[in-house]
Amino acid sequence: MPDRKILILNSQQIQQKIDRIAYQVLEDNFDEEEVIIAGILPRGNHVAERLKAVLDKIAPFKTQLLSIELDKQSSQLHAHTNFKVEDCANKVIILVDDVLNSGKTLAYGFGIFLDVPLKKLRTVVLIDRNHKNFPVTTDYAGVALSTVIKQHIDVVINVDGEEDAVYLM
Repeated sequence: MPDRKILILNSQQIQQKIDRIAYQVLEDNFDEEEVIIAGILPRGNHVAERLKAVLDKIAPFKTQLLSIELDKQSSQLHAHTNFKVEDCANKVIILVDDVLNSGKTLAYGFGIFLDVPLKKLRTVVLIDRNHKNFPVTTDYAGVALSTVIKQHIDVVINVDGEEDAVYLM
């Protein structure tokens, strides 16, 4: 582990970013009846849970949380969800992850919806590192951060005994 940890976002700033993203999602989907918040496990799902909690307070539409477990090491798409992806048909999907690095994880996240007709699919990341290898863009980002490839972003959310934070290492 590197000797130096630079704090990028503290707990309050993380929540402020999520609140801002929630209002952007609301503006983009105000006329919808239901929006599916699809969080990529583990940390993307924590961000998705918090986004859903804010939307549940401010939005007129219903939200549902879809948790996506991906095998990120596989060269093929292997995913498990907490309910059938077919139930997302003709709905708005907000795909959520913690950090966008190469784009592979979000690309795999898109993959599970390829055979399902959707109204629209939008992406949310807490940190966009701008090192994409895949043609993936973010619709809503907490922070766009230009980093050196060797650097690492550590998102600490819902970890017992630790305060939520984002670090550059």
